[in-house]
Amino acid sequence: MKETDFAQYLTQFLSVYLPCQVGSKRNTQIAYRDSFSLFLRYCRDQENLLPEKLTVAKINRDLILRFLQWLEEERNCKAATRNQRLAAIHSFFSFLMVEEPQYIQQSQKILAIPMKKTDTVPLMYLPLDSIKGLLEQPDRTTIQGKRDAVLLSLLYDTGARVQELVDLKVCDVALNDTVTIVLTGKGGKSRIVPVMRPTGELLKQYMEGSGLASPVYGRNPLFTNRSNKPLTRAGVTYILKKYAAQAQAMGIKDISDEITPHWLRHSKAMHLLQSGVNLVYIR
Repeated sequence: MKETDFAQYLTQFLSVYLPCQVGSKRNTQIAYRDSFSLFLRYCRDQENLLPEKLTVAKINRDLILRFLQWLEEERNCKAATRNQRLAAIHSFFSFLMVEEPQYIQQSQKILAIPMKKTDTVPLMYLPLDSIKGLLEQPDRTTIQGKRDAVLLSLLYDTGARVQELVDLKVCDVALNDTVTIVLTGKGGKSRIVPVMRPTGELLKQYMEGSGLASPVYGRNPLFTNRSNKPLTRAGVTYILKKYAAQAQAMGIKDISDEITPHWLRHSKAMHLLQSGVNLVYIR
């Protein structure tokens, strides 16, 4: 079968450009891959354009607009999801425009497709007493409870994104007088974050009790599941919701079934702001 130019450029975009040239996080790569998988299925089922015969010349602005409309009307996707799919397409045509200038006009027309306005999501956070009640839920007499206590404490104390937390390795922790951790966020940017003394003590006890304090385990993940594999974002969400349900059962207020790890990040920011910390430092 003869290789099409679209197959060639899409493979280069997903396999080389995103991971090696841009340095996109694994989650971004997966999201973009899934967006194009969905686009190819649309082309096959709705436009009678077989993936193996699809060329760049056939992918014009009108086709992309019909795909976006199909997402909203047939798949009932919200504007945010529609925008995520469009972002992947925009990224590909930005790449193509530089790699193959003969497609610059076609690419510009597609890049001109605007994002849709999305509803503003209210900032969800917990009062300090609710955070305290939540963090007291794990049973610190068990290995799993100790891990969960440290995980939730770090999630709140550092204001980390959940992906930053699951990416933590033992070598990212410095057990000095003031315990610090290195968080690596979007764009591969790292920052050193000091933790409060109680969280630092919890972290020391967890690492020493789990045998992770030795430098030989530096590249090991800081948090693992029962199969000794790194925790995932879904795993952290599950742990949080489990203790949130316990806290609700104990009558602790303001904890909702809709809680997500990002609530703890928002909570930390709000508590710092309420304490008079300059917004510049919080950001």
